Amino acid sequence: MNRPTMEDVAERAKVSRALVSLVMNDSPQVSDEKRRSVLRAARELGYRPNLIARILAQQRTHTIGVLVDDLRNPFFGEVVDGIEAEAAEHGFRVLILNGRRDARREMEAVETLLQLRVEGTALVGARLDDSDTTRVGMNAPCVMVASSPAHAGVDTVGTDDRRGAELAVEHLVGLGHTRIVHMDGGANVSAAKRRSGYESAMRAAGLGHLIDIRPAGDGEADALAVIDGLLADDDPPTAIFAFNDLLAAGALNRLADAGMAVPGDVSLVGFDNTFISALRHLSLTTVNQPKLAMGRLAVATLLQRLSDGSGEPVRHTLQPELVVRSTTGPPREEAILSARPR
Repeated sequence: MNRPTMEDVAERAKVSRALVSLVMNDSPQVSDEKRRSVLRAARELGYRPNLIARILAQQRTHTIGVLVDDLRNPFFGEVVDGIEAEAAEHGFRVLILNGRRDARREMEAVETLLQLRVEGTALVGARLDDSDTTRVGMNAPCVMVASSPAHAGVDTVGTDDRRGAELAVEHLVGLGHTRIVHMDGGANVSAAKRRSGYESAMRAAGLGHLIDIRPAGDGEADALAVIDGLLADDDPPTAIFAFNDLLAAGALNRLADAGMAVPGDVSLVGFDNTFISALRHLSLTTVNQPKLAMGRLAVATLLQRLSDGSGEPVRHTLQPELVVRSTTGPPREEAILSARPR
């Protein structure tokens, strides 16, 4: 079956091909009546503009490429919501590819986006090494979102991860906890700063000798072995600060399986404030990252770079906030007694 052409639309609407072209390019030079007639004819025929031809004619794609580290993580999905909203307001389309938590696959995805002539790229939580990231920035304006390293020629948008971790520990210390374990984010790009914030807050509270970091990861399954190990300790912690909400959700499930009450037996704090943390059966205390704002700011930064050209990289750092829900409370009484000096 042959696809309808612009000539077919012109014949159906009884106008010239040039006028159809003006309508399809949203020209203000066309009267409302003629525009309605052309669009009605196009709809009846099932005509769609040839995007490739338009790109070749204009030498612009009006497209932003987005590489996401892991589409299964709701944090990244909420950032992408902000990217899409801001891009649409400026007449840009968004192409999204999933890196599946693998640096090699991420670079392949970025190469695909560049071959499709995206006008800018947003690397959301990417695991690319320094040389690959710099190379991406040399080919098109690039912004890194929720990624810790800063690279020459690449703009960044992120949250103060270190401060966010400090907020979590300060909250738990304020409730009376001293034995606070951090479930570390492993290879995740934000893990080092959150770990550093945990250590800093523990030392500031005079609890440096009780710093306890357990290697984990950034997914629900990564919490299982860690929680089993903590429960096997002779003196288990009264509070856990997890790298992110997914890890906290996995910990919550494992604690429930073991018959542990949260926060009665152990308090739990996550990080990201994804939509799952507000679900009634989780009601997770967590650190909020302004995800929609991060996505919107990433697009605004790319568009500014497209407009201004070269210049020093821009570093946007947004501030986190603690969101207190139902998974934190004072430590159990026997834990308070055992922590007192004898």
